[in-house]
Amino acid sequence: MLSLEQVLGFVVVAEEGNFRRAAERLRMTQPPLSRQIQKLEREIGVVLFDRTQRRVELTAAGEAFLVEARRLLALAEAAPGTARLAASGQTGTVRIGFTAASGFRFLGRFLNHLERALPGVEFVLSEMVSSNQLENLRSGRLDLALARPPVDETEFASRLVHSEPLVLALPEGHRLAAADGPLPVRELGEETLLLYTPGQAGYFADLVARVLAGVSYSPAHQLTQVHTMLSLVAAGRGLALVPGTATHLHPDGVRFRPLDGAAAGPVLLHAVWRRELLNPALRRVVGLLGSLPPS
Repeated sequence: MLSLEQVLGFVVVAEEGNFRRAAERLRMTQPPLSRQIQKLEREIGVVLFDRTQRRVELTAAGEAFLVEARRLLALAEAAPGTARLAASGQTGTVRIGFTAASGFRFLGRFLNHLERALPGVEFVLSEMVSSNQLENLRSGRLDLALARPPVDETEFASRLVHSEPLVLALPEGHRLAAADGPLPVRELGEETLLLYTPGQAGYFADLVARVLAGVSYSPAHQLTQVHTMLSLVAAGRGLALVPGTATHLHPDGVRFRPLDGAAAGPVLLHAVWRRELLNPALRRVVGLLGSLPPS
């Protein structure tokens, strides 16, 4: 194994081109330095210097080794500072899960906020439904989830980071598309409505079921992703209740109307993490959740 002392001795001899001057610079005598370099050459199995009485010159192997030796010394010099930054959460990696709908508008604003405050931290994104995010938090494959409630507060800590209304998506030529203003949910009676899959999109499935309680509508399909719903709305396959940020997608052939009163939601998004905050960078991120700029 090479030692940093050997590597430093080699670099100084290479720079001075003379063992005596190199020894003086290193504040040691020449014989130990010569033995140190000889040991280094034996360990790596190549001759690093052509030695003459007046000067020491690098061999081709020595030239190549000098590049890596300087890089190694630079890394060694920087390592304590890097470790201190990692321990304080100024550097590191935070793996974030997010739902597709949170990516419409909230996710970009969220990441911009984090990166301004923590420029040395790498954020790695994974898109998945809320239930899968919680499973990945549990296994340690994610550090933070941007997920829909409910959250098991005995296992996870969480904070509400975004709230938005439900809106109605409908084809441009639909009879309800001509009017403006909030729509009473009772007017959806006898309409065909696209629904959410109870398993993978359980939060939206339950929310929409509560909103439509008492309304006699015709159910159509069971879908997971909002953008799929919007494409079917545009094709005239039905109406859909979607989070308000979906309006920023501007899909062709689709109009949006707000809903009246309690039917408007809200749609909630939580940041969720394991209670034991072992990742210093994640601790920094959690501390920033309270200072998110408004949407």
